[in-house]
Amino acid sequence: MWSSLRNILPLAGLLSMTGALDVDVSSADSVKSATSSLAYDMMTYYSGNESGNVPGILPGPCADISCYYWWEAGAMWGALINYWQYTGDESYQPSVIEALKFQIGPDKNYNPPNQSKNMGVDDQDFWGFAAMEAAEAGIPDVGGDFPSWLALAQAVWNFQVPLWETGTCGGGFRWQVYSFNAGYNLKNTISNGGFFQLSARLARYTGNQTYADWADTVYEWMEGSLLFQEQDGHLYIWDNTDANNNCSDVEHYVWSYNYGVNLLGAAMMYDFTNGSDKWKTRIDNILDGAAFLFFPADYGGNIMTEMLCEPASNCNNDQSSFKAYLSRWMAVTSLLAPYTKDSIMPKLQASAEAAAKQCVGGNNGRECGRQWYSTTWDGSKGVGQQMCALAVIGATQITQDMIPLTLTTGGTSSSNPDAGNDAPHNPEDEFKRNPITSGDRAGAAILTIVIIGAVIGLCVWIVL
Repeated sequence: MWSSLRNILPLAGLLSMTGALDVDVSSADSVKSATSSLAYDMMTYYSGNESGNVPGILPGPCADISCYYWWEAGAMWGALINYWQYTGDESYQPSVIEALKFQIGPDKNYNPPNQSKNMGVDDQDFWGFAAMEAAEAGIPDVGGDFPSWLALAQAVWNFQVPLWETGTCGGGFRWQVYSFNAGYNLKNTISNGGFFQLSARLARYTGNQTYADWADTVYEWMEGSLLFQEQDGHLYIWDNTDANNNCSDVEHYVWSYNYGVNLLGAAMMYDFTNGSDKWKTRIDNILDGAAFLFFPADYGGNIMTEMLCEPASNCNNDQSSFKAYLSRWMAVTSLLAPYTKDSIMPKLQASAEAAAKQCVGGNNGRECGRQWYSTTWDGSKGVGQQMCALAVIGATQITQDMIPLTLTTGGTSSSNPDAGNDAPHNPEDEFKRNPITSGDRAGAAILTIVIIGAVIGLCVWIVL
């Protein structure tokens, strides 16, 4: 188990190294062959397991569109855990485990020093999701001094709880962790939805009501804010609102991952509450909104589209990956809320077949673009495009035996509700860990005297 190396192709990928993808979603072998190629092509963008490179991250820093932010790497590892579940192919598990180990940071809560100064709540969430996916999939804990997968997710949750802010907007999480970062003023859906989903997953996995209570609190705040609005009989989940004006207006952008992140959280709570009407209604509203916006009738009503940017071909690297999360989380929802299966699976199957037909570009003739509604390659390529196709094609193979595990249904990852609690409760204390000593003060005083003397001397020289 976990034995293969990244650069050793699975047999299915080796047999299809060149040429367009050809996939029959009714055939497990066909899907395994196609997703093997997709996973391999996605991992050609990753060099973190090569000598001298940093494990876990994709090319950066982000000075232009050719790079990837830290959060998307976390999302990619989660996608590869799902790929293993869908196909049984363990080829990339050593890279997944190495990445999830290396990026935990000194407080073991996915706040590593190389990323912390740019940390968004949502960025950290996607690494927490990957740790939860490892626990829910039954990947054994690493052991030794390394935290369990569950404890890593709990540490992320513990880090974020103090960030809940009631002083503006009546609650909500800001987008950025640190006040000196651009976007700190925003309270956005993906950060609040991310904490909501993580809370719901922790509640279901551990049975701890505290996590469930937080899931309720955050969802109700979103539902009562301008982020959630009904228009023309459909739920619109908008992108962000501004704490500087007490969240009195909202940016009218809709993205598929905002629906996905809330959908899976609602499905987790539906299962946790034994199918409560409240969470069923919320699932139904989210699914209806997602179907209306991202499966447009213009393309037959079953092909997923990132409608704000794909038609104009102006999606950035983040946006190019969003459909992957809606695909994966719709699939899991069909397990947790089985009544949704008949509406979800036709959309995933049609989207999978369409995605394969867009994977006809690049030097190998099978790199994927974004526009699944077209059989002509749109000229785009990247980690996000590969991840989206991998996710939706793989998701067609999800079965009831892949339902996320819990501590009472075979999950073995050990719980630590206090994980990460020795980290600073005020996250900006992260940058105050080395207090000023008397020696520092003395040195500063000497330096000040020297500078003042130099200035006086310069003034005297100028006068003379």
